[in-house]
Amino acid sequence: MKQLDDLIKELIAFRDARDWEQFHNSKDLALALSIEASELLEVFLWKGNEECDKDRLKEELADVFMYGLLLAHKNNLNVVEIIEEKIKRNNEKYPVEKSKGTAKKYNEL
Repeated sequence: MKQLDDLIKELIAFRDARDWEQFHNSKDLALALSIEASELLEVFLWKGNEECDKDRLKEELADVFMYGLLLAHKNNLNVVEIIEEKIKRNNEKYPVEKSKGTAKKYNEL
């Protein structure tokens, strides 16, 4: 299985071979990420909670991940580190004893 760093290198090589870095400023990458996230939502539109075309789900989810990785790379952010930091903050905001089994936001616990 590929490591995350190898995957990012492959994504950057794909982008650079097409000279697309010139279009990949932080704002436009964030916009593209949001647009792809909307396309991901469309996979579930007018269906039951777990109903969707799995091939479309994979395609749109891959787009979301790729733009997220490109945005992180553009801003010199280590994806593993920022996710680990977020999990740590979420653990503090949502202690198991208060949040288990509830969908309440941290300020409502």
